Amino acid sequence: MLSTQNNEMLTRVGPGTPMGTLLRRFWIPALLEEEIVERDGAPVKLRLLGEDLVAFRTTSGKVGIVEAYCAHRRAPMCLGRNEENGLRCVYHGWKYDVDGNCIDLPTAGDESVKDKVRITAYPTREHGGVIWVFMGPKDKMPDLPDFEWTRVPRMQRTSTKRLQKSNWAQVVEGGIDSAHVSFLHKSKGGKPTFKAAGDDGKAVIQESTPDKYLMMDGRPVFDLKEADHGLMISARRNANEGHYYWRVNQFMLPFYTIIPPHLSNTFTDSSGAAYYGHVYVPIDDENTWNWSFTASPHAEYSQEEWDYQAGKKGYWGPVDDNYLPIHSMDNNYLLDREKQRTESYTGIDGIPNQDAAVQEGMGPIVDRSKEFLVASDKGVIQFRRLMLRLVTELMEGKEPIAASNSELFNVRAVTCVLPTSVSIWDGAKDLFRGTAPVSSGTQ
Repeated sequence: MLSTQNNEMLTRVGPGTPMGTLLRRFWIPALLEEEIVERDGAPVKLRLLGEDLVAFRTTSGKVGIVEAYCAHRRAPMCLGRNEENGLRCVYHGWKYDVDGNCIDLPTAGDESVKDKVRITAYPTREHGGVIWVFMGPKDKMPDLPDFEWTRVPRMQRTSTKRLQKSNWAQVVEGGIDSAHVSFLHKSKGGKPTFKAAGDDGKAVIQESTPDKYLMMDGRPVFDLKEADHGLMISARRNANEGHYYWRVNQFMLPFYTIIPPHLSNTFTDSSGAAYYGHVYVPIDDENTWNWSFTASPHAEYSQEEWDYQAGKKGYWGPVDDNYLPIHSMDNNYLLDREKQRTESYTGIDGIPNQDAAVQEGMGPIVDRSKEFLVASDKGVIQFRRLMLRLVTELMEGKEPIAASNSELFNVRAVTCVLPTSVSIWDGAKDLFRGTAPVSSGTQ
């Protein structure tokens, strides 16, 4: 159980909060590039870590992210005119550049006042199909994290997102919990899963049930290792005689996960497999952008596969044009009781909708003081301890190591079958790293 005090520290992310201060030490995915394509186009409203913001792409193509209100009379900048490399408030015409400086002040009468006027602005980067923002102290701004999925060519990666109406921490905890896979996502029919490259060098969709070992053994034995990038959480299940089936989730600070891929019938490890993961970006204390990304490091996706992974009606959907899920609490996630009896464990279609149903159903911020935790919750427990410890250390002046070491994020999750005599940490040690970087990760 977690005390009420520690639960508050874990979940509150607004300006000035201990957890909010920690999260602001890291680069944050703010928008998909597809959301802000047009130069001098319409500004985009967004909210991150409890702050209302506006994004705009300038005449020269740079993306600015600034506070949502004009410094003059607090009129909304989302209504502004995006023109000539700045965003102009429509109330009195005050104009700001991407750094938040007021570059035109037509109603003041005294041009010298202009130098005293600015709004909050945050540095941005474009990389891997994502607009990134850094909301922390500028003297603490690190390189972008060196995720493999941001470096591979466009047709070997996808990213999308969906709104989730719950606190960021309970979404992370769902992402690192392997025990629920044997139940929540159980079905009689198989779902399309991306496998290793086929003979033609393309990634292939193979209709299959999830790894049979997930269904054979619903009581995984958990172990974990803390690493500089976060946590490596292993779940061990019985496989064929003399072998264990292992799935190792990666949790990367402060809110990234990589999910172990499924195995095809012809492989005993996931070294050649496409994989996917999540980024759980806090909008505020009670809402989260649940990002999903995929990477196929060794082969391109076909257009069909790419559309399936990145499309609004694909694997991570369905969502509307604003990335709001069609299956929601308002319609009980379109739960079908007949399907629950005959086809799936939940009667809810789609893995992301199943996850959202249980996580949102806990309430916006779950009361962790009322939980009854068991051995299979080891990863969840350690996640909480780690985040609370890093918050405490930051309050004492110790910066998080991961924030300033971009190379730590070049990791993969692992699925494999090993002899029972071989530990996962020894037997899979060569499978945890991503491919060598092709850039510095700072573009």
